Amino acid sequence: MKFERFQHLVRMMFLPDAAGNIRTRYEHVDAAHIHPLVLAYVGDAYFHLYVRMRLLSYEQAQVQALHSFSAQIVSALWQAHAYRAISDMFTEEERTIYRRARNTKSHAPRSASVADYHTSTGFEALLGSLYIRKEHGRLEEIAEAAFQIIAKEMMNQQEQTHGN
Repeated sequence: MKFERFQHLVRMMFLPDAAGNIRTRYEHVDAAHIHPLVLAYVGDAYFHLYVRMRLLSYEQAQVQALHSFSAQIVSALWQAHAYRAISDMFTEEERTIYRRARNTKSHAPRSASVADYHTSTGFEALLGSLYIRKEHGRLEEIAEAAFQIIAKEMMNQQEQTHGN
């Protein structure tokens, strides 16, 4: 981000109140009215943190290994794979949130196919919506199911590659 753009965002977002404190622009965050890509932004952050915390069950010293491994797990490819494997567990409302985000115009990075990127965006938006709504039990249920699918598939690929 260019410095001028950064300065503009600070001036636009951080407005002082009468006491000189930063005032909030919105008093309430309603997931139903948030743009799907913003929901995906929140869901991506949640899933990153969830995966990082889960990986502490397996490794607690090698930060580079944790970082690299978590980046693989939260990739669009693996999230899309997980979503497809657990899609039957979603309610109709959750599927609607997913579809709305999946169908939102965005640009896929070179590291993922367009289909996988859009699928992962929908998955992340679903997580973001649940997080904003404070549906933490359901959020953890879905994140854990996705983590399990990804971990098992990674193990299967490892076994096929190394013939174990």
